[in-house]
Amino acid sequence: MNLPKPLYSVLALVVLVSSGCATPRVDAPPPQLQACPAEVPAGARCYTGDDGRGAFYRIAIPANWDKQVLVMHAHGGPADTGPAKAERSEQDLKRWAVTVKAGYAWAGSSYRRGGYGVTMAAEDTERLRQIFVQHFGAARRTLLHGQSYGGGVASKAAEIYATVAGQRGPYDGVLLSNSILGGGQLAYTFRLDLRVVYQYVCKNHPKPDEPPYPLWQGLPMDANLTRADLLTRIDDCTGLRKPAAQRSAQQSANLATIVNVLKLPEQSLVGHMNWATWLFRDLTQLRLDKRNPFDNSTAVYSGSANDTALNAGVLRYRADPQAVAVLAKDSAPDGRVNVPTLMIHGANDPTAFVELESAYREVRERAGTAHLLVQTFTDESAHSYLAEAQYPALFTALLDWVTRGEKPTPQKVLALCRGYEAAYGKGCRIQPDYRSPPLASRVTPR
Repeated sequence: MNLPKPLYSVLALVVLVSSGCATPRVDAPPPQLQACPAEVPAGARCYTGDDGRGAFYRIAIPANWDKQVLVMHAHGGPADTGPAKAERSEQDLKRWAVTVKAGYAWAGSSYRRGGYGVTMAAEDTERLRQIFVQHFGAARRTLLHGQSYGGGVASKAAEIYATVAGQRGPYDGVLLSNSILGGGQLAYTFRLDLRVVYQYVCKNHPKPDEPPYPLWQGLPMDANLTRADLLTRIDDCTGLRKPAAQRSAQQSANLATIVNVLKLPEQSLVGHMNWATWLFRDLTQLRLDKRNPFDNSTAVYSGSANDTALNAGVLRYRADPQAVAVLAKDSAPDGRVNVPTLMIHGANDPTAFVELESAYREVRERAGTAHLLVQTFTDESAHSYLAEAQYPALFTALLDWVTRGEKPTPQKVLALCRGYEAAYGKGCRIQPDYRSPPLASRVTPR
């Protein structure tokens, strides 16, 4: 039996590292100078362009780029599906202008399309690095920063490009922030749990008078359900948009069942339901040839008022082995990263569970590269952006590790952060003694 072709083919590793060998020319229009967003420090030069393969990008270079360090950014999501949008990379530059303020050049790709595709996004990020080198010269050091879903992209890129033409690859170090790690199956199976538990409780996604479909499909391709429609259904069932005192007894009970079984904070329910609807549709029907990579056939759910009834009543699905294999090839890390990797994660992150850090740590331990991994944690409840002073501290600590071999500790990162508070604002929330719990403590094991 032939396996289906991979989700996205990995580019041939013909990229030569910037130190010692020239990067081959990329067939793409040259970057165009454009006014920088207001968030970027005055005097910086900003550029925009497309990479010739469907992705848009933004580049920002500080007025005094004496550090000669380039930070390649892999953005989060994927919130949108469909064609790439130029405004995506502009939004990322605005959010991560702290990188330019700290004296580093920044470059970020929109990726060539929305929706799921970790290897695709890793390729697009590397292609942009080549464009930067072609037009602005090689940086002294190049760091790879992945945020959220982009953390999975960056961890994969660090593996794909670990060695190029027999030499160490183009990235000197990796920074991962609030990352979704472990690959699509490991990181997203809990969203199938969410769909089946939600449907058991609410019975309105789909509604009884709508055509049924396997919930792992997310949504039929011809369905016209909007995010506003889904929010109304969630609110009808749980009273989510109402103050707790204004919810009916049934709504309160419904919401309690969902958040207790899934161990989700209330404020993240809508976001996860959106991903489990439209992203699942993109992933399973457009990327995996209508095959299911998620399995809850043996999951035993707990936390409801009647777990026996819940486990007897939820819909059950078995994963298709071919879908599992293709998704793993595209997104699952193998841990073979040969450069320093520094991570930060909010312990109360409502979107990317901090427990995913434990799963990634185990991957690195199995690969024998855990000595190149340092994890730091904060007590924050944010996902998209943590306290700003922490980012220049992380970059400094990572560069000290890269250039001088000084492996950082969480205590060092905290001390560096406090030194940056005068320029970047108060808010160093790093907890040096915290260690992430195992993933099985958060996601129903199977």
